[in-house]
Amino acid sequence: MDETGVLGLVEELTILLEESKPVFGKSNLRQVDIAAAFEILDEIRDVFPGEFAQARQIVRERQSLLDDAEAESSRLIEDARSQAMTIASEQEIVRIAQQQADTIMADARELERQTRAGAEDYADEVFGHVEQSLDTLITSVRRCRDRLNNQGIGR
Repeated sequence: MDETGVLGLVEELTILLEESKPVFGKSNLRQVDIAAAFEILDEIRDVFPGEFAQARQIVRERQSLLDDAEAESSRLIEDARSQAMTIASEQEIVRIAQQQADTIMADARELERQTRAGAEDYADEVFGHVEQSLDTLITSVRRCRDRLNNQGIGR
């Protein structure tokens, strides 16, 4: 048998039928070498199971390749989704951190303003006390000088 398998045997059977002689007076009937025809049919029967098994094996291998490709495709899609979620999550974390940083800066500015106002109020209060103390001291110094000057006249 040649490399073509069942198709080659079918071709041999076709040639056998085509080359057979027509029956006298009947153009649609032919005289066929029945032994040769049965030999070709027996070979076809012998070859068919092997070719079917080979075809089934090829189908299984192709299906396995398709399954592997589908699994790889699903894995790649899932990886891409996961990376997209990670990026989106990181962007959300950055956005939240920026909001928190902005809030902290605003709070710090407000605390600075309040602290500065409190320090200015305290300084004003301290200077007020110092001024009052100095006024009292100046008044005392003047009285002492006046007494001193008044006592010096009577001498």
